[in-house]
Amino acid sequence: MTRERRPAVDGWFTGHGDDFRLLGTRCGACASVFFPREDVHCRNPGCEGGELVEVPLSRRGRVWSYTDCRYRPPSPYVSDRELPWEPYALVAVELAAERMVVLGQAAPGVGVGELAVGTEVEVVAGVLSEDGEGVWTTWNWRPVEVGS
Repeated sequence: MTRERRPAVDGWFTGHGDDFRLLGTRCGACASVFFPREDVHCRNPGCEGGELVEVPLSRRGRVWSYTDCRYRPPSPYVSDRELPWEPYALVAVELAAERMVVLGQAAPGVGVGELAVGTEVEVVAGVLSEDGEGVWTTWNWRPVEVGS
């Protein structure tokens, strides 16, 4: 039986495989791009605002910073206390075209040993958690060499 795949947050990403993309919004007045998306007003304090249009973000970027998460964060972080903690790498990725940095977990199997500032990475679909309702999906960052 295949369990339904559901996005952890609706409207933040779309697609599968090579078509997987993070979704942001662009202000029609100042061209600022936002992630997570903004659907109410332009976040740029120097802009009087314009129409906000959904835009797919770049699939690839460069590692701006990263860290190793070796302990379970305290509440309100949600995790199953019955399961052992699985360390992971957290990656801040600079998307040059959007002029922003997007934070996310590294893909499973990618640790800090495979990362360096400036490493080219790509966004891929990931699994945040699984429960009786289905598989909750999110995004991960994977070094381009690993995916090639």
